[in-house]
Amino acid sequence: MSYQQVKNLKPEDFKRLSGVRPETFTQMLEVVRSHTQPKKKTGRPGKLSLEDQLLMTLEYWREYRTYFHIGQSWGVNESIAYRIIRKMEDALVSSRAFTLPGKKKLQTSDYQIEVVVVGVTETPIERPKKKQKQFYSGKKKRHTLKSQVVVNQSTGEILCTAHGKGKEHDFRIFKNSKLRLRKDIEFLGDKGYQGIHKLHVKSRIPKKKPRGGKLNREEKKSNQELAQVRVMCEHINRKLKIFKILSDRYRNRRKRFALRFNLIAGLYNYELHLPKAESA
Repeated sequence: MSYQQVKNLKPEDFKRLSGVRPETFTQMLEVVRSHTQPKKKTGRPGKLSLEDQLLMTLEYWREYRTYFHIGQSWGVNESIAYRIIRKMEDALVSSRAFTLPGKKKLQTSDYQIEVVVVGVTETPIERPKKKQKQFYSGKKKRHTLKSQVVVNQSTGEILCTAHGKGKEHDFRIFKNSKLRLRKDIEFLGDKGYQGIHKLHVKSRIPKKKPRGGKLNREEKKSNQELAQVRVMCEHINRKLKIFKILSDRYRNRRKRFALRFNLIAGLYNYELHLPKAESA
């Protein structure tokens, strides 16, 4: 496996392989090259070029095979594969080229936002050795990590994220994230955000069916209209989970999960601004 073997693939095939478009890969390569310090010590040069190292990292995110299997594909030891992937991730993070706008943008008047859609997605994890109950999701019937995604409804851009344990309620994650919205921004959430009106008046969530009762026709229609707008958040979660590191059972240390999630979200945002005529 090498970058030379895949660089001439069709754009749609390159995206199927790596998860990003060729233009995004080129930008990532420039960022990594400018933020990766060359080795000062002498000795035998590394076996993989910088292009190969970056492609290995994307392949790890995209397929989420073990370091051993990734290393076998690239002809290196699994410990070397681990160090390369970690080095690429650190370089991308330190460059801040693919960072999200951040929750402060939701408070400033110079950033045009009218409606935000908020949703939570879950990623399964291996059963923790300690404090297992805190990570057990009653909805998924397994141990998970939760990720809250805040999306600009007009552009589809991910503004910020927040993360919590599987047992935490969606509304609790929202409170812990200390997300503050301008009064003129409309908040669209699901039934997991019951009580959001106390924190943000301009909010819309589905109407819950009363105990022993039924929703009338107008309430059902209102819920359907809200669901049609909010479905974009589910579509974005699906695009993020093309990278199997976010959809398969997460095997790595949980401390690094948010870093990888935000990096992938930043890549998604970057590709939103690329010309649509060139999209895969």
